[in-house]
Amino acid sequence: MSDLFTLQCESVVVKSKIREFREDAGFTQAGLAKAASISRQAYAAIEAGRSVPSTEAALRLARALHTSVEDLFQLGDDAGSTVQAELVGTSGSVPEGSRMQLIQFGSRRLAYPMKEGASVSHMFNPADGIVVASRGTRQVDLRLLDESATKTQTIVLAGCDPATSILSHMIQDLRIRLVWIEEESMPALHALARGEIHVAGCNFKDPASGVYNVPLVKEIVPFPCTIVRFAVWRHGIMVNEGNPKSIKNVADLVRPNVTFINRRPGAGSRGLLNRLLKEARISADDIHGYDKAVNGHLAAAETVAAGLADCGIGIEAAARANELDFSPLNEEPYDLVIPNHFMNTTAVQVLLDLLKSINLRRQIESLGGYDGSLMGASIS
Repeated sequence: MSDLFTLQCESVVVKSKIREFREDAGFTQAGLAKAASISRQAYAAIEAGRSVPSTEAALRLARALHTSVEDLFQLGDDAGSTVQAELVGTSGSVPEGSRMQLIQFGSRRLAYPMKEGASVSHMFNPADGIVVASRGTRQVDLRLLDESATKTQTIVLAGCDPATSILSHMIQDLRIRLVWIEEESMPALHALARGEIHVAGCNFKDPASGVYNVPLVKEIVPFPCTIVRFAVWRHGIMVNEGNPKSIKNVADLVRPNVTFINRRPGAGSRGLLNRLLKEARISADDIHGYDKAVNGHLAAAETVAAGLADCGIGIEAAARANELDFSPLNEEPYDLVIPNHFMNTTAVQVLLDLLKSINLRRQIESLGGYDGSLMGASIS
């Protein structure tokens, strides 16, 4: 899923990230100078930008910090100096001109293409780079638009709840960048298991135990996680204003004059629909549009609002946002799954504190169909 990825940076001076790497590694200036076998004065001049390190000094510093010279120093010219990152979020090639987001993921740099439904939510996210050349074998060159991308504390959250956009705006005021990848529950958990994101949103009921989220997390994610409640939302059938075809439950979906828009495989909404169909002994083959699917609650609501389907399944907030009528089916929890090895990071701690704030709860509940009374509570 990940490959070598080359980034191109326009610059006219030597730029250094030595201080950032030193602080992340827990070194003082004197400590790093000693570890690299150079004088403290020479190191101080390098970090302050008053001196360009020799090849030997640069190699010694990179070795002491367990990284590469290219990670520490960038030399700008017309051709552009390079840094390396892993291309994730796509199985195909990336064409020239593609907008990219660059995330510092611990010691890894991950580059996400900002196209396709799974990577672009219902808002424009700022890009960190633009593809300027494609070299084949999934290697591309990018021109950086924002060189601070790897310095900002960032959380990458994959999930289908459109209320994440509010979370993203509010956490930005706390100097944390939240990148939302709009994705269904199961694909989000698989991305978490591959180490490509920090947090996965999930709403999926285990058919055997009847428990939401916990069994699926244990099945897919190979390391310990903490599951934190975001909200309980109302799921139902979204129909046009006035409900002209009187669609109220899943039994109405089999009528020959009713067209339906589904959610993609792996979505909690699709899982809910399948359970209700099974309980009602209705075959999915009898629903006109069952095989037509979109990514996300807002996309399903927009399809109905545009007259491309008579109804779809989703949350009440998405129906309200598109001035649709809503026939409730049940209430389900939407939780955030956080690996335990991220729990003590500054960015995640800020997120957890924000989840417990009354201001965020009021914002989410104002969308309609959300109960945030347990927001921020640990479920597992």
